[in-house]
Parts: sequence; structure tokens; C-alpha cells
Amino acid sequence: MTDKRKKKYTRYDIYMAAAAILFTVSIILTVCAAKVPGMAQQYSIHIYPLLVSTVGRISGIFPFSVTEILLYLLAAALLLSSGRAIWKMARGAKRGEALFIWFSRIFLAAGILVFLYVAACGINYHREPFSKEAGIETREYTAEELKEICLWLTQEVNDRAQSAESDEQGQLLLGTAEGLSEAERDAVEAMENLGETFPCLEGYYPHPKGILVSEILSYQGLTGIYTPFTVEANYNADMTAYNIPFTLCHELSHLRGFMQEQEANFIAFLACTESDRIEFQYSGYLSGWVYCMNTLYEASYESWQEVRAQLCAEAEPDLKANNAFWASYDGKVAEVANQVNDTYLKINGQEDGVQSYDRMVDLIVAYFYERL
Repeated sequence: MTDKRKKKYTRYDIYMAAAAILFTVSIILTVCAAKVPGMAQQYSIHIYPLLVSTVGRISGIFPFSVTEILLYLLAAALLLSSGRAIWKMARGAKRGEALFIWFSRIFLAAGILVFLYVAACGINYHREPFSKEAGIETREYTAEELKEICLWLTQEVNDRAQSAESDEQGQLLLGTAEGLSEAERDAVEAMENLGETFPCLEGYYPHPKGILVSEILSYQGLTGIYTPFTVEANYNADMTAYNIPFTLCHELSHLRGFMQEQEANFIAFLACTESDRIEFQYSGYLSGWVYCMNTLYEASYESWQEVRAQLCAEAEPDLKANNAFWASYDGKVAEVANQVNDTYLKINGQEDGVQSYDRMVDLIVAYFYERL
């Protein structure tokens, strides 16, 4: 009995030591990425792509979100582990020993997850921004200049809204489940095509995947999420169709190491608007229109009213359906999730938090006046 107990403690001591090493390495890598010039950039260019082409390729074999399934299994394992520890203590096991065994397993699992997060996500937050690599410089702009951008986007939306296929309610039609699979493939193609213009976007892209229980994202107010643990681009399959192409490209941009949300939005805008598929173009222009119009609303309400009146009737059902969809999930969960996301982004160097998504407007304005 004594020998077995010693072996058991030795094994769980190893769990604790391994977890401590993983946490220490993760902290060192994070500090180096933030403080050592060029470290994050070189990592994102030379090492991170290996994770995408290996881990991402393996998880890409499965048609479902591997992360989602692992999340359910992890939750079940946590419950079973906790129940087992309680049962052992109820059967007379020493409380300290049972708790130590339980905690060592939890600590090791946490260490593995933290290390995977840092390796496949955290370091990339400190790489050079896409705008710098693409040679796009943001600047201050006037409300009148923003109005000009919004007028341009309105015309682009109108042209495509009248051509894109819609359902009986007048909303963008991407099709059935097979239609979404086609959209996933087209998103990869759109990103690959954009890589021909911007070399920093070249590389392997696994297909994005819809979450099976997308209500998990809906209640959090999320359209999609990049999961570094399996290097997957996941999206909310329940949301309004016009959001989907833009979200697919947004999440895929994270697989090139661009973690800043405003840049992921801008890359998605470029990928969609330069896609050969009309539905993607419509999604990109309408998403950009919404962001720019929200900013114009704050800058000049009169200008906003003038531009808003020029949006064609064909685009209205998508906007109304989108507002209704998110309103149905608005509540305390969404509020807490938004605050958590805001804190997470600020910790990772995005000072504007969730407001950083809106900063894509600065990039669109710069792109319009520099390139178009």
C-alpha cells in the first residue's frame, strides 16, 4: 500500500511540475513577444504557419468544429473528475490526497491550454500589423471625407443587392447546409486570391466550420471565433446570411497571424469585395457600409441621414433581419461576454477593446484615398 501511494504521488507530482513548466514557458514567450523587437514577427512568419499547416490540417479533416466537441468533452471530464474526487472523500479517502490528485490534473490541463493559446495566438498579437505590411497608412479624416466613403459604399451595396439571389423574405440567400459548405470553400478561395495581392496572406487555409450549437455564440453576441487550441476558424451558422461570408474571411485572417480585430475586419472586407462571388461582394460592402455609417452617425447626423436615404430597398431586409436576430439574444449573458471580450482585447494590446472592430473604418478610408 505504501509503495503504490508513493508511485501515485510521484505521478501527480510530475503533472504539477509539467504544468508549472508550461506556464513558465508561456509567460516567457509572451514577455519576449512583447519586449524583444522582431521576435513576434519572425515567429508569425516562420513558425506559426507550421502550426496552421499541421494542426490546422489535421483538425480540418473533420467536418465539424473539433474545438466545440473537445469543449463538451472537457466539461464532462471536469464534472466526472470533480464527482470522482467527492466520491472518494465520501468513501474515506484522505481529503488532502484526493484534492491534490484532482488539482494536479486540472493544473496540467490548464497548463497545456495556456501554452497552446500562446503558441497559436498570443504571440501573434505583437507582430507587425497588416496595414504596415500592405503599405496602408491611416490618417485623420473629416466628416465630409467619411461621407464620400459612405456614398461610395452605398452605391456598391446597391449594385450588388439588386443582383444577389434572395429568399422569400428578401434576405441574401447562401443556400442550405450544402450552400454554407460552398461558402466555406469560397471563403478559402477568396483569401487565397487576396494572398496574390498581399504576400503576407499567402499560405494554407483550412475550411472554416459552423458551430453545431451556434446558440453558444449567439448568446455571447459573437459572429465567429478563432480557436487556437485546434487552429480552427469557427463561425455562427445561425446568424443572418449576409454576415457569414464576411465573418468567414475575418476568422480566416487570424490563421495568417493577424489577430488585431480591426485588421481582421479590413482583410475580410478586401477578401469579400475582391471575390468573384456576388454574395461575398455584397457581404463585404454591406458590412463595411454598416461600420462606416455607424461612424458617420456620430460624426455628422445630417450627413448620415442623407446617405442612409440612398440605400436601396433590396438591402433593407438583411439589415432588419440582422437587428432582429441579435436583439433576440440581447441580455445579461451578451453583456457579460462583451465585457470579457473587451477586457481580453485590452490585455492583448488593443487599447480600444471591442471598439477596435470599428477601427476598420480608418483603414477603409485610407485604402479608398490611397488605392481607389
